Amino acid sequence: MRGVRTGDAPMSAPRYPARRAFVARALACVLAFAPLPRALAAEAGLGESDWQAIRDVIRRQLAALRADDAARAFAYASPGIRAQFGDPVRFLSMVKSMYAALLVARYTEFLDGALVDGMAIQPLRLVAPDNTVLVAFYSLEKLPDGWRINGCRLAPSTVQAA
Repeated sequence: MRGVRTGDAPMSAPRYPARRAFVARALACVLAFAPLPRALAAEAGLGESDWQAIRDVIRRQLAALRADDAARAFAYASPGIRAQFGDPVRFLSMVKSMYAALLVARYTEFLDGALVDGMAIQPLRLVAPDNTVLVAFYSLEKLPDGWRINGCRLAPSTVQAA
């Protein structure tokens, strides 16, 4: 899949070392299942159309975040995330402070999604302007009106940018 190029703003690193360790373990778990995502998805009833819808929701939210459109970005969040932050402006502020890597990545690439304990996890490789590589692990929730983003964790990648 093609990547998305964005501006050359500086990259910020995740702030919490304990979270980094957790995310690194989560990354290892997801990568362990990487060869099997389509088989797992088929067993759980997730078809290619679901994975496409998941990637579309993430793309749309990223576009809204990069356009500073707080209301549109907030609309792609799950009810739990919306309740946690209360309003679009607070949500956008949190993303800018804790997930700047999503906003400044010069290249993005969706990796194969997986089901982990029944939850859809969609990894997105991010290459920063300084060639640092991270993976954003999105968790998603299916609602009657479609998929919503229920969280995102950033983790360092073992892949190096060319």
